[in-house]
Amino acid sequence: MDSTTTHSIVEALTRAIVEHRLQPGSKLVEQKLADQFGVSRTLIRQALFQLSQNRLIRMEPARGAFVSAPSVTEAQQVFAVRRMLEAGMTRAFIPMVTPQRIAALRQHVAQEKAAVKRGDVPGRTDLLGDFHVCMAQLMGNEVLALMLTDLLSRCALIALMYQSSSAAEHSYEEHSAIVDALQAKDEERALALMDQHLRNVEAALTLHELADTTP
Repeated sequence: MDSTTTHSIVEALTRAIVEHRLQPGSKLVEQKLADQFGVSRTLIRQALFQLSQNRLIRMEPARGAFVSAPSVTEAQQVFAVRRMLEAGMTRAFIPMVTPQRIAALRQHVAQEKAAVKRGDVPGRTDLLGDFHVCMAQLMGNEVLALMLTDLLSRCALIALMYQSSSAAEHSYEEHSAIVDALQAKDEERALALMDQHLRNVEAALTLHELADTTP
């Protein structure tokens, strides 16, 4: 029961952050949240810990919990590294293309589309990021998969807060086009599509808004 309650608190607070009802930098007061949800402060602490693991909030000793304020510089650096890393991954994936790997990627894109259509913001954010991790896993490269997972976690909050539904829809469509190029083993097109996709995602995150919210 406690785990279910904690999960529902995490979901409610995530939604509040995504919908900007909790602004970056806002302090989260344990007792106030406990009263709001009608639970103990222990359950609130558990929920806040989970949110900190997801980088949605930051825990400061002796000060408490605060909604994370994404850094514009960090976001730009993450995308610069991703473009370099994923260009190499795309090149390496081409010789490894099989019908099974393509089918797995197409199934993932279908899940992305479903999440976007039903308005599942946290779900679509996870799935859209996981497409890139999925490519690495299908190659059997767990080191690359872990590196991408870490990079994606750094920009997950930014995507959650600043990626619109239309931008998310474009993302899964771009993923589908990348899979088409991979299936055709068209390296030049696959590289161009992947690079443009990452640039489009970064551009759609409206980093000028981040600049207004970053301390």
